[in-house]
Amino acid sequence: MELTITQPDDWHLHLRDGDLLKAVVPHSASHFGRAIVMPNLKPPVTTTAAAMAYRESILKALPANRKFTPLMTLYLTDNTSPDEIKLARKSGVVFAVKLYPAGATTNSQDGVTDLFGKCLPVLEEMAKQNMPLLVHGEVTDPNVDIFDREKVFIETVLQPLIQRLPRLKIVMEHITTLDAVKFVESCKEGFVAATVTPQHLVLNRNAIFQGGLQPHNYCLPVLKRETHRQAIVSAVTSGSKKFFLGTDSAPHERRKKECPCGCAGVYNAPVALSLCAMVFEEMGALDKLEAFTSFNGSDFYGLPRNTSKIKLCRATWVVPEAFSFPFGDIIPMFAGKTLEWQPSSI
Repeated sequence: MELTITQPDDWHLHLRDGDLLKAVVPHSASHFGRAIVMPNLKPPVTTTAAAMAYRESILKALPANRKFTPLMTLYLTDNTSPDEIKLARKSGVVFAVKLYPAGATTNSQDGVTDLFGKCLPVLEEMAKQNMPLLVHGEVTDPNVDIFDREKVFIETVLQPLIQRLPRLKIVMEHITTLDAVKFVESCKEGFVAATVTPQHLVLNRNAIFQGGLQPHNYCLPVLKRETHRQAIVSAVTSGSKKFFLGTDSAPHERRKKECPCGCAGVYNAPVALSLCAMVFEEMGALDKLEAFTSFNGSDFYGLPRNTSKIKLCRATWVVPEAFSFPFGDIIPMFAGKTLEWQPSSI
């Protein structure tokens, strides 16, 4: 069996920098036409000038035969200015601004400490410039249970924000709960959408603990109950335009995952499309896969759909146990396991 679809885009991707960037960018570029690139480097990408420089680094790291367009983002801080948003829009290379609540995830220590107290002028300018806000949707209050952080963020941050700035475009990134699904579905189409990762489509929180602690299945937001996974699968396979693929592929060296304080992040770029095809086939919704991977995101961002095509062939293949580089190993999602769908360029 063979499926031909418009080349997908990845609407949430970590490419890192330096040697790690050079190692991982070929995996994304082999399957995806474009990607929204996260700005949580060290130091973070907080200015348009820094975003343009980072973009050049990504393009230099691309294999010679690959066409791949990085869509850059800015890292929102308490000190980001409305003028920076104007510069970003004029640049033609910055397509969104990322909100990390300070301390929520990897390299988020420079993130926002008081969204309504310190960032409203910037958010108002973003609404004027039609610049989307990409949200890591979790509160960081230590009194809130880690499995409830997304739900509480919706109630205490997102709902008040939408009431205050109804014209601001918002993407709730890597949603993990039924609460998030219901929230996105309740919002006005074209203004609020959500990205969904392969790991939150196929894994529940048992996957972190089965057979011992599984550090390569640890990500933030953390995996949730099976009922939440099922709600997300139902949402993305329903045909709704509000949900699109954002892998949140997040490479870390093996030693930074398998250690006393392991990093959060799942490296799924090599298997993302294979897993999506598996999920949609299981739901009898292969006819809706192309919209999820290739149409909904570009439509929300107001960008043209890709014109190139890729094939997904129903052919078994074994995911490598590891990708080895001079600096160390990167362990992919589903390492060593057999998958039933394999993407290839046309």
